[in-house]
Amino acid sequence: MASETHGKFGRIGIWSGALHRSRVDDARWEAIAEAVAELEELGYGTVWLGGSPSPDDAAALVEATRTVTVATGILSIWEHSAEEVTARIAALDAGARGRFELGLGVSHDALAPRYAKPYSAMVAYLDSLDAAAPPVDRGRRVLAALGPKMLQLATDRALGAHPYLVTTEHTAEAREALGPGALLAPELSVVLDTDLDRARTTARNMLAMYLRLPNYTNNLLRLGFTERDFEDGGSVRLLDALFALGDAERVRARTREYFDAGADHIALQVLTAEEGGAGLPRAEWRELAEVFADLLR
Repeated sequence: MASETHGKFGRIGIWSGALHRSRVDDARWEAIAEAVAELEELGYGTVWLGGSPSPDDAAALVEATRTVTVATGILSIWEHSAEEVTARIAALDAGARGRFELGLGVSHDALAPRYAKPYSAMVAYLDSLDAAAPPVDRGRRVLAALGPKMLQLATDRALGAHPYLVTTEHTAEAREALGPGALLAPELSVVLDTDLDRARTTARNMLAMYLRLPNYTNNLLRLGFTERDFEDGGSVRLLDALFALGDAERVRARTREYFDAGADHIALQVLTAEEGGAGLPRAEWRELAEVFADLLR
């Protein structure tokens, strides 16, 4: 059960890697800001800024909104120093600062040239956040935790965990590891398409990159999948465990499975056949808002 501390996230959020100010021109940014304003109006509790955002990307999104919680999902500790992050957060006005949550992750060996001893590096990074003036305290940060050690760290040194690309079984295990008080906010990728063959193709197009990253595949192996499940873009068994495929009611049912497994909040990433997760699927966000109306603000 989500505590009052977790209430700022709401029950349902939207995760998107297409919301970066630093990667677009002014016209595209206007479209992004308009789309995020609509997410706020629709009542989603949190907008998760995916795709390795920078502190400036996060600040721009906070400054473009009025009430919604903005969280990074996930800022890489290798790309931005703790000093850079704390300075940018401190520069936000007090009201905006209170709506921001810092999601942190250790990324992947293949993506971060300085990647080494990720657990120790995260501990040191959190130490730097604690020592900053003003500090980014544990109640304003979440960790991209998959394995036992990082989940324990998310309990001890952060508000909780924001796992990406996980099953309901992982959610149940994470809840047990975190204990009842920590936030558990998994991402769940969604394809709103009742043609399941086509929906699985869309899902495989997104999944292909992640199946090349050992942090994810090792986690899936721990959950009982095999190397054969990773072949040809992912087995049906794997896809059906990781994604919500079908109509909005099916997405609602899948989300309920994650809540039943112990999640406090679900961050929905909508994938489309045309753009994968790189677009602004506003029609799909509206459709989901209708089916989740009782869980939105």
